[in-house]
Amino acid sequence: MTADIRVGIIGGTGFGDALLDRMGVNAVESHGIETPFGAPSSPVVTGWYGEVPLAILSRHGDGHMFNPSAVPYRANVYALKACGCTHVVASGATGSLREGIVPGSLVLCDQLIDRTSNRPRTFFERAAVHVELADPFCPVMRRWLQKAAGKLNDIVVHPRGTYVCMEGPSFSTRAESHLYRSWGADLVGMTALPEARLAREAEMAYALVALPTDYDCWRTGDDGAGEATASAGESLLVEVMANLTRATDAAIALLQAALADVSELRQRPSPAHDALRLGIWSAKEKIDPEEVERLSVLWGKYF
Repeated sequence: MTADIRVGIIGGTGFGDALLDRMGVNAVESHGIETPFGAPSSPVVTGWYGEVPLAILSRHGDGHMFNPSAVPYRANVYALKACGCTHVVASGATGSLREGIVPGSLVLCDQLIDRTSNRPRTFFERAAVHVELADPFCPVMRRWLQKAAGKLNDIVVHPRGTYVCMEGPSFSTRAESHLYRSWGADLVGMTALPEARLAREAEMAYALVALPTDYDCWRTGDDGAGEATASAGESLLVEVMANLTRATDAAIALLQAALADVSELRQRPSPAHDALRLGIWSAKEKIDPEEVERLSVLWGKYF
């Protein structure tokens, strides 16, 4: 076995537990990791899938205790970097903003719109660090996942999609949902940011597999009234959970197909892997040496 790469997996709603239970990860070990930003949401579970070393983290923690705005994103990303991860595949439940993105399918996101407001969005609070984020999801990883999707039958995988990340934890109003559609967004969720931005700062290639569970609230019934009732709410929840199960099954199948051949990840460096090379704008000799050491896992090679 070779560990020239390590694939981190951030499991969203329902995905982390299902992954460990059903995917067949070998040599599993659990690691409690402390970071300069506190403890991550969950222990990092390491193991091997065939010849590929993995590190798996549950975004919302054991028992789903962290709501999207309370997830310790910096600790989570830092912990994966400290475990040697070079690539990260994240999953996340979303609402669909497009008729053609049917709940239960998968979307390989290619763009992001940030509507969060209360989340720390950088590791580097004592220096001026600016990473390029025009394409927030790694193109090498997206090609790798698209090729794997081509090997699957009866699973719909959309090759691209724009994800608008809202603050939460409450869901969209109907007016917001229509606004996001007018912006050209395809999905709405609550967890892709600052996760994707932090992964770029940590120089890890990052890809997001979105799991649409419903049509958000823009799509109303045939009468267009869109009035909520208790029975309608219960019915919707049952439907959402069924779609989440279906999408989770599809995501596991996609990940298994992708991990069966990681040659593209080994042969093609990601643009993310040197994101800090030109990103540290502060004069390095003026940055506090204690800060350099505190974050050495992230930027030590540049000092």
